Amino acid sequence: MKTPVLYIVIPCYNEEAVLPVTSGLFLKKLKSLIAAGKIADESRVLFVNDGSKDRTWEIIRGLADSDEHFEGASLSRNRGHQNALLGGLMTAKNRADVTISIDCDGQDDINAMDAMIDEYLAGCDIVYGVRSKRETDTWFKRTTAEGFYHMMRILGAETVFNHADYRLLSRRALEGLAQFKEVNLFLRGLVPLVGYRSSSVYYERAERMAGESHYPLKKMLAFAFDGITSLSVKPIRLITGLGFFISLISFLGIIWVLLTKLFGVTVSGWASMVCVVFFMGGVQLLCLGVIGEYVGKIYNETKARPRFIISETTFDKDKENR
Repeated sequence: MKTPVLYIVIPCYNEEAVLPVTSGLFLKKLKSLIAAGKIADESRVLFVNDGSKDRTWEIIRGLADSDEHFEGASLSRNRGHQNALLGGLMTAKNRADVTISIDCDGQDDINAMDAMIDEYLAGCDIVYGVRSKRETDTWFKRTTAEGFYHMMRILGAETVFNHADYRLLSRRALEGLAQFKEVNLFLRGLVPLVGYRSSSVYYERAERMAGESHYPLKKMLAFAFDGITSLSVKPIRLITGLGFFISLISFLGIIWVLLTKLFGVTVSGWASMVCVVFFMGGVQLLCLGVIGEYVGKIYNETKARPRFIISETTFDKDKENR
């Protein structure tokens, strides 16, 4: 087996504060893997600029000028983390034998890459980086994150518990992933659908090295809801079950109303009526919202707009559309 070419794919959005800190760590890890003979010298660190508004792209171009092992690709506009990551993976697909995706904030343990490469050399096409514990998270974030993974499992979506987007993909796995044409991307749910032999590497996550997180609570909740509706139709089925249950309760209520009318024990009262109306109205709006989310996703899928457009790279002048 020839020495594989590795591309470390790193999506970046407004990361001018952390890039100067972590870029050196990524380069050091890449060169240590090269020195150990695990990967070829043609291996690269590929930064993907997700339409940043700060000096991120300028820094990436400077890094590419300073060392040939750095490369950069810039999206034409901000498309979100998942699209930027996919853009980087598809750019690296025909240039590398294997890729490792990782965030640029330095929280994921880069030393886990050694074990990932070992698993790849042992025959695995996919290696998941999995957090062994979440002690660096607040109680609220840890509880909600783990609750999300449990909910995904209950709803029938195949995900790896406590795994985000730190993973190794072989070229064969990337070619399989390229066949999925979803516009609504949730990669941590799509990658397990690719199949092939896989394994997991466990590591401890550290604090962010610099800058601020780009995933506040609002974005985290939106991302979780996107993941659920992108991978499972069970919420629609739950709505059907809820509708059946409420219909049954309503039918029993009608019988109760008729019986009280017949026996002349009716009591006039607006409070109970208002409560029922408000409850039913809330349930109906909630159900319409969930159904509307699915309809909106169908609308986006039928338009089949490109998931990313690469406007500039540091290695050639070609534009790539996917």
